[in-house]
Amino acid sequence: MTRAPLDLESARARFADLFARIADGAADRERRRELPRRALRDLQEARFGAITVPVSHGGLGLGLADAIDLLGELAEADSNVAHALRGHLEFVEDQRSFAPSPARDDWLRRIADGELIGNAWSERGTAALGTTATRLVEAPDGTLTVHGAKYYTTGTLYADWTDVTVGRDGLPDTAVAVRVDQPGVTVLDDWDGFGQRHTGTGTVVFDGAVVRPEHVFDGIERAPHQTPFFQLVLNAVLTGIARAVVRDAVANVTGRSRVYSHGNADRGRDDPQLQAVVGELSATAFTAEALLRRGAEAVERVAVASRDGARPAGLDDLVARAGADVYRAQTVLSDAVPAAASHLFDALGASGVSVDAALDRHWRNARTVASHNPQVFKRRIVGEWVLNGAPPPTAWAIGVAPGTGGGPRAS
Repeated sequence: MTRAPLDLESARARFADLFARIADGAADRERRRELPRRALRDLQEARFGAITVPVSHGGLGLGLADAIDLLGELAEADSNVAHALRGHLEFVEDQRSFAPSPARDDWLRRIADGELIGNAWSERGTAALGTTATRLVEAPDGTLTVHGAKYYTTGTLYADWTDVTVGRDGLPDTAVAVRVDQPGVTVLDDWDGFGQRHTGTGTVVFDGAVVRPEHVFDGIERAPHQTPFFQLVLNAVLTGIARAVVRDAVANVTGRSRVYSHGNADRGRDDPQLQAVVGELSATAFTAEALLRRGAEAVERVAVASRDGARPAGLDDLVARAGADVYRAQTVLSDAVPAAASHLFDALGASGVSVDAALDRHWRNARTVASHNPQVFKRRIVGEWVLNGAPPPTAWAIGVAPGTGGGPRAS
């Protein structure tokens, strides 16, 4: 008998206890600078990484929009853990958008069996805009190897594989899947951001890492919804942080017996001003959940239309609308969630800033997520789409613009 795909309520029940355990350890991990290796291992053993893999390939078959809702709930437990899965979940979307083939089926089954994929697309330094310093080299005997270094390699620290963008002599840039536990791959935990410190977003060095020919992809842009999906995951992380802010506000306000003589009630939970603060935090989380779902449904429409290599008429319009919906949400959440994480302290008093409480992590994490692919540019992209019908870009690069002194040199 074929197993039915998982629905959202069943998925919530399946992962509820695990999410609770992850949440219980989140503040302590933050204080101790302890990487969430066990949390990610437990998630893989519970097959969270296979939530969107079809049941035909051994996965759980949850729909994309429902999976994003669930990811937001994981981000409430620990935003670092949810963020670390960003490249993995997008890699699944890439595979599902390909036409059926033995290579694609192998990847989906591999992921269903619990293997994890990280991301290694970005590079540091002053290389020219649009260039890729990391190279894929073919030896005379046909052996393929990767040489170079990547930074912002979210999730690779915990992964079995990493998805790497590479340049090739005489051919367009592409991406390859590299096995992490092999000679020639060094993964460093040197991410120095003040937030999202446990996402494994550091350096990976490739020194002759071997790549199998079937693990070389046709290009960097794969699933039509690749870019909106990457940004959608960031929205899920911000939504989870907003939910965690409300959770911690409620726990701290209801758990306090001390009040101020110049307050308004004998219990903090009965003080109208504190009620208003918590109400505002709850409104932000509620808005985040609604915006996340709206964007997820738009991205899911693209995903469904482009499954198994399909590229129907009207797909470009669906992609543009998905991008605009996700970026509109991102514009709001990138301001509102860090503000809520700061406003949390208005409900707490001086004890709320204790290092032991680790409540500052919510603002640091939200501010860090909001700094990705700067959202100030997203506002312009959305405005240009609304005013002139210009579709949001499906990919972008970072580097030094021509004529400004940049070049392919390391910093």
